[in-house]
Amino acid sequence: MANIKKGDLVQVITGAKPERGGDRGKQGKVLEVLTERNRVIVEGVNYVTKHTRVGQTQRGTKTGGLETLEAPIHISNVALVDPETKKPTRVGHRVEERTKDGVKRTVRVRYAKKSGKDL
Repeated sequence: MANIKKGDLVQVITGAKPERGGDRGKQGKVLEVLTERNRVIVEGVNYVTKHTRVGQTQRGTKTGGLETLEAPIHISNVALVDPETKKPTRVGHRVEERTKDGVKRTVRVRYAKKSGKDL
């Protein structure tokens, strides 16, 4: 079971500080998870400028130029944010038994572990 999924709120925990032009400490929603490359695309983090070739569509409008978009960041450089404390936290898995239509099922559930200062 993956720790980080699409739609999760994560925080960047490594890299340069914002005063130096980096993204450390920024929080954003996961737009896409690239499992084969162990990377995630986070909304508002790791912007890059992409140069695209100028072309024409069928209607004659010009396309291309400069566009800014989010680049992938390694999954080890982000941490899931606890919804209660709004701080980065580790993630664990718990096995729960649920009944659906009278049938018992074992379901794995993600939960946020407590950080060191909360104990």
